[in-house]
Amino acid sequence: MMFELNVPTKRGTVLNGVLFRPEEERKSDTVMIAITGIHGNFYSNPFYYNIGNTLNSDDVDFIYAQTNDAFGQIDTYNVNTGKEETIGSWNERFAFTDEDIDAYLTWAEKAGYKHIILAGHSLGANKVIYYLSRHHDPRVEHFFLLSPANLNHMMSGVSAREKQLIRNQVMRGDGNKMLPFPFMGWVDCTANTAYDWQFSGLLNNVHTEKNGNFSQAERITHDGALLVGTYDNFTDGDPTEFLQNLNDHLPTKDQNQLIFVEETGHTYQMKHQEVADAILRQIQKWRVSK
Repeated sequence: MMFELNVPTKRGTVLNGVLFRPEEERKSDTVMIAITGIHGNFYSNPFYYNIGNTLNSDDVDFIYAQTNDAFGQIDTYNVNTGKEETIGSWNERFAFTDEDIDAYLTWAEKAGYKHIILAGHSLGANKVIYYLSRHHDPRVEHFFLLSPANLNHMMSGVSAREKQLIRNQVMRGDGNKMLPFPFMGWVDCTANTAYDWQFSGLLNNVHTEKNGNFSQAERITHDGALLVGTYDNFTDGDPTEFLQNLNDHLPTKDQNQLIFVEETGHTYQMKHQEVADAILRQIQKWRVSK
């Protein structure tokens, strides 16, 4: 069964999530919270249904956790101001990552879950890295990074002229206005949002190079699991080496589990159920080790 969640952040913006639970009145002591990536909604990432239903089959609750950019635009409201808001990939600010993830963790804590697994797919995985590098949150038992995104590769098509246009628009005080071109060729957004992507470095925390800036990963004290499809084209190279390189920079590398799903890409085409089964097996292993 699925239940809509309306989760308020500290700034008041309400995020919309979905709780997968086997029965209305029955709650597991374990929940996996999956932070979505850009445009990573149910329509573009239907594997969330497989994950939720599969975890429910073994009495594990699952939260599909939309943040600001699951869609281009999301109509919501602000509990602090009482006003309607429109959020989305068009106006996301990466500095809100802490608040967004904390909102879902706070909801799960108040709901009484004893075991919380913090997951993220694509840019959502980068957000989990960012959050855990800054908060050694005791509410989180393990992390689960699903196909982290190589932002340098994603932004490789942004021209020098476009970068300068972004800088100029922000510098003259028009950062909240829309860019005159789609960022990366497919994201209609404000100059401030594009600036966060291109220049802030806040979520640019996973790299192909062994000497890339892994300072965020190096501050994480949690252990967990990392998963990628071996055809993932968001890695700019060998997805297997990409994931191993990230793990090598994690202090808990010897405790972490690496999972490679053969012959599938960034959104696990044709392998949705295989991914869901792999996630459940890992959670079962953690349960046994407690």
